[in-house]
Amino acid sequence: MEVIHKLLNIVAPPFTFFSLCLFLPPFWFYKFFLSILSSIFSENVAGKVVIITGASSGIGEHLAYEYAKRGALLALAARREKSLEEVADRAREYGSPDVLVIPADVSKVEDCKRIVGETMDHFGRCKCKWLIQILFYALSLFHLKWGFSFIYCGNNNMMVAVDHLVSNAGINSVCMFEDTTDITLFRTIMDINFWGSVYTTRFAVPHLRNSRGKIVALASSASWLPAPRTSFYNASKAAMVTFFETLRIEVGPEIKITIVTPGFIESEITQGKFLVQDGKMVVDQDLRDVQVSTIPVGTAQGCAAAIVNGACRGERYLTQPAWFKATYFWKVFCPEMIEWCYRLMYMNRPGTSDRETLSKKILDLTGAKNILYPSTIHTPDIKTD
Repeated sequence: MEVIHKLLNIVAPPFTFFSLCLFLPPFWFYKFFLSILSSIFSENVAGKVVIITGASSGIGEHLAYEYAKRGALLALAARREKSLEEVADRAREYGSPDVLVIPADVSKVEDCKRIVGETMDHFGRCKCKWLIQILFYALSLFHLKWGFSFIYCGNNNMMVAVDHLVSNAGINSVCMFEDTTDITLFRTIMDINFWGSVYTTRFAVPHLRNSRGKIVALASSASWLPAPRTSFYNASKAAMVTFFETLRIEVGPEIKITIVTPGFIESEITQGKFLVQDGKMVVDQDLRDVQVSTIPVGTAQGCAAAIVNGACRGERYLTQPAWFKATYFWKVFCPEMIEWCYRLMYMNRPGTSDRETLSKKILDLTGAKNILYPSTIHTPDIKTD
């Protein structure tokens, strides 16, 4: 066995190199051709059922508006019911024929099951009603005298299927690993970011398979960037990416999966809302400035439009803003450089405050925040209910 491994150690690297040299050019041409076709024959989501978790603010809120503009039927889930109702009202104004509000906590498996169940029940009844109306209208056009005492739709779930599941709910934590007072308090990061997506996906998959639907998984560029103070968040997003990549093999080609890895985007996270070392949720814009520094923050509206466009085209991966994908190649080919930059810019000297990092000093000195950050994240005021 050792001889086999030694032989593979010698043969595998050159074989891989020359195989890639031969394979990559035609493969890239093939993908380019497919991208053109997918842009021309993009999916029309009008009248289709879309579930969005974490829809009360940020990217999730604007995803609701973007799907609404395209005429989709929406099921919006989040913990803050009042904020969800406001988003739902606006989504109706944008053009969604029907919006269902589901107050839920995705860290609870029973709530995730309820999200899918209520969606199926609600839109199942609606589509049965629409079908009855269409049938009677068609009969009247043809002057048919048949009467119906009732039309049996059978199981309502047979009349509707989930077409898109958007797993967007997520929270962040910002603290040094060694500064945590009780590490168990940070389980909630994995419970919401990772397990919340897994639970909802598990209950939605049978319906997505029936409709040959799509899953849109909101991970993060943090899945490959080892930014200090966000170790729990980074790990949860890396777990999401690996899970959905594996699931893509298991459920494909019936269900397509788009894995989204945004950079810094306008949201409550870039507004400074996160868990700190004692496990409490706070809004700390100074600490936000340390983490974001002089990196431009994209708008939630632009990000949402790109995500829906990418999902409708069936893209496998999407990074928004697109230039942020360059950091992935730095991570793959020069990981030491990435680590050195993070230590230089984001680590403070022992005994000093986290706010004494070079990243924040440069931001404060240049005043770049007024140019690089959307106005909506300049204020610490966030939705509370």
